[in-house]
Amino acid sequence: MFEQLHNGALYYPNADEIMEVQTQCMEKLYDYNRTRPGEQARRAALLKEMFAEIGEGCYIEPPLHANWGGRFVRFGKNVYANFGLTLVDDTEITVGDCCMFGPNVVVATAGHPILPKLREKGLQYNMPVHIGKNCWIGAGALIMPGVTIGDNAVIGAGSVVTKDIPSNVVAVGNPCRLLRPVGDKDRKYYFRGRKIPKEFLED
Repeated sequence: MFEQLHNGALYYPNADEIMEVQTQCMEKLYDYNRTRPGEQARRAALLKEMFAEIGEGCYIEPPLHANWGGRFVRFGKNVYANFGLTLVDDTEITVGDCCMFGPNVVVATAGHPILPKLREKGLQYNMPVHIGKNCWIGAGALIMPGVTIGDNAVIGAGSVVTKDIPSNVVAVGNPCRLLRPVGDKDRKYYFRGRKIPKEFLED
């Protein structure tokens, strides 16, 4: 039954065997969300217990919402997530190094059949989500099951990402579409005509 979480098959998410393990994961998530701001070491230790993999320098602002408390989530190094990240992590979510999530981003791997008869039965399927290195996911963005986002991509706030996004682009909207590549202008200005100071461009 647990293989069905990860192979895209239809399955019953409320099966007793699944719910027993999932509840144990949610207990740790409950503890994480009730840590105090000064308990950074405890937060880091809990994330290592909760996630499948979490790199050094990662920081997730509580509250974190996750169906499995991060059990099937892999974060690279130096990933930052602002308040209210929701990980519908019924199967694998992979995030590369140096990614940033704005407030209230949703990354969903779970889906339900369009056919009403199957939804009445409570059936579900899961498709993995992959986010490359050094991506910025804007506030309130929704990333849907099965999506891959390439390295260095920027996803605009409020976007609904239903299809793959290539590397080195800015993509926005509902549904999320390619706006433009990351280009020369981005190497000169960081926001509305404000020039990037030279010291920040030196390697």
